[in-house]
Amino acid sequence: MLPSRAAILSYLTILSGSAGRLVISLVYFLIVANTLTLGEFGLFATASSTGLILSRLLAFGFVSPLYRVATVKPRLLGAYLAGFAALSLASLPVIAAVAAGAYWLLFADRLAALPFALIIMAEVLCWRPVEVVAIINNGLRRFRQAALLVIIGSSLRTLAALLFISFGDRSLETWATAYLAATFASLVVALIAFLPPARWRFVRALYPRRMADAVFAGAADIVFYVQSELDKLLVLGLAGERTAGLYAIALRVIDLTAMPVRSFNQMLVQKIMQDRGIGGGKRLAAYEAGIALVSIAGLVAVIVALKPFPGLLGRNVSEAAYLFAPMLLVPAFRNLVEYHAELLYARERTGSRIVLLCLLTALKAGLISLVMIQFAANEGWAIWMNLVFGLVYLASAGFTYRLLAIRPRPASRTAP
Repeated sequence: MLPSRAAILSYLTILSGSAGRLVISLVYFLIVANTLTLGEFGLFATASSTGLILSRLLAFGFVSPLYRVATVKPRLLGAYLAGFAALSLASLPVIAAVAAGAYWLLFADRLAALPFALIIMAEVLCWRPVEVVAIINNGLRRFRQAALLVIIGSSLRTLAALLFISFGDRSLETWATAYLAATFASLVVALIAFLPPARWRFVRALYPRRMADAVFAGAADIVFYVQSELDKLLVLGLAGERTAGLYAIALRVIDLTAMPVRSFNQMLVQKIMQDRGIGGGKRLAAYEAGIALVSIAGLVAVIVALKPFPGLLGRNVSEAAYLFAPMLLVPAFRNLVEYHAELLYARERTGSRIVLLCLLTALKAGLISLVMIQFAANEGWAIWMNLVFGLVYLASAGFTYRLLAIRPRPASRTAP
């Protein structure tokens, strides 16, 4: 069955927002990656990843019920927004305690407390609420507003990066301050111009019934981002700041190529939630093949562009460019694991999603630790990342499709 014209237009709207964000984020990334030293960029990237994980603790996962109600029962949005605000405040002491523990374990001897705190505040208190406003707009099928908000947020960060270049002091602490200021400005714009109008009211009876869903979905989200971001933290801990900077640059370029896939995932999740169906095995196999091809093609495009112009993306990025070709299959495997997690979320298999992501986190942590311990000294680790992410993908696919009682054909011939 071919997609409807409305579905195609909705996807193109989301994709246009992703494309705009891609271009703006690329400029922002290049400025920051080439202005900070490799070591400082590695610390910034890992601190930002820590903040990204911690931001999923905000409101104890109540974003999930908020998105579902925006999608299927928008008249209740005001009641759920009030609950999200109250639970956000209640979650802040927990987030602060976990952040302090993470700092002590990973950053105490590498990064001053102030820039770390500024980066965490930017991710948790500012950018996560911006994401929530975009999520609500997507749930209401206001895709244009959601796309515009994300573009504005990315533009403000890029503006901060441009101002950062002009500062006499180009230290990580200065950048962390500028980063927080830009992200706070994004939050102000989101709340004033993009938060849908609703009559906020605290309906106590709603929350006991929804908290189980919220906590499970929040836990799954946290584990998903731990699984997704853990590699950066492990590389920092096992190989040091410079290798962490090189790896963070490579992963950032890979991550930029995933934006079209995430637009597709978003549309697919909404369709599954509304239709209560997931489609046949052949269709899902075609989805996997498409995701793999689009993911690899994005990285190939970057490699081809850099071939005649190795300095095109700046000095520090050019130092990391040798990693792109050896890690060619990593984008496909990473994006397919994310796709599997979205399938389980759409089918409300939250508990199973948590189990899967915990298994993948343990598997990835063990494999990356082995690779970095064995090969970090001679920088031969890059090509082994294909095997690491390939094994994680195979574990994810086997678990997901067995759980959904679907056995699609192999989605891609890129698996090791």
